[in-house]
Amino acid sequence: MICGPTASGKSAIALWLAERYPVTIIAADSRQIYRGFDIGTAKPTPEERAAAPHRGIDVAGPVERYSAAAWAEDADGWIDESRNAGRIPLVVGGTGFYLRAIFEPFFEEPGLDADRRESLQRLLSRLSFAELVRWTTMLDPSRAHLGRTQLLRAIEVALLSGSRVSTLHREQVRHARRRPRYLVVDPGAVLAGRISDRLDAMFAGGWVEEVRRLSEEVPDDAPAWKASGYRVMRELVRGAVNRATARDAILIETRQYAKRQRTWFRHQLDEQVVTRIDPMDVHWQPKVESWWRSVAPPLEERPA
Repeated sequence: MICGPTASGKSAIALWLAERYPVTIIAADSRQIYRGFDIGTAKPTPEERAAAPHRGIDVAGPVERYSAAAWAEDADGWIDESRNAGRIPLVVGGTGFYLRAIFEPFFEEPGLDADRRESLQRLLSRLSFAELVRWTTMLDPSRAHLGRTQLLRAIEVALLSGSRVSTLHREQVRHARRRPRYLVVDPGAVLAGRISDRLDAMFAGGWVEEVRRLSEEVPDDAPAWKASGYRVMRELVRGAVNRATARDAILIETRQYAKRQRTWFRHQLDEQVVTRIDPMDVHWQPKVESWWRSVAPPLEERPA
């Protein structure tokens, strides 16, 4: 598992390993799963994908709901596929709840009717936090102490499926088959500059044109639009904001996202299975090599 905040250099390290070892790179990124949303999610280029098999990219249409449980189920298959092909599965990404879903028990969320869910969401959006707590206390009391997002989900599941989330957690739990070994990549203070540079590269690479095309093809309420930056970019192509304002807003949004990722990687991983690395360290290559040899199966290096 190679993980860390956005723009930290995870993919570069994974591709460096792919040059030396037979790996399959499995993307753990809740934004890269959506087809067509390419530039703003920093998907690997065709050249990078040619360096090693990639999985976890372009697996869902923009209007599809794709949960962490669904990703973990698919990732299990990709991991087995990789091993059966004599390759080492290398999970790379920054979506913490995807990473955790492989290794911790979780329940399979029930499918909910999209139209009924949309109508219910409109109703619930008008309720105060206290009212949501009252609803959840009646429908699924063991979840009534949680935050607004969890309260909304508990109410939706209870009303639309007839089952409580708390009951599903107990009765439909799916136990993990894997054990993790993490390489956490973080360049420290220079991350802010790396995010800025990558954002400029996205603009130069045609992000505006990509969003203009997607705006004509993808409904405004499609889940794919939740990817960082895309809401603001949609406002840009519709003339609601100018380029400078859009860039500043996306930069702030992305840096805040990276801050939340850093917090997650500091507090949610078992330090006994974590190795941390600064990709700006001149000695990063031998450190990555040492980590790799300590966790990967004993396969031969690729010939020079």
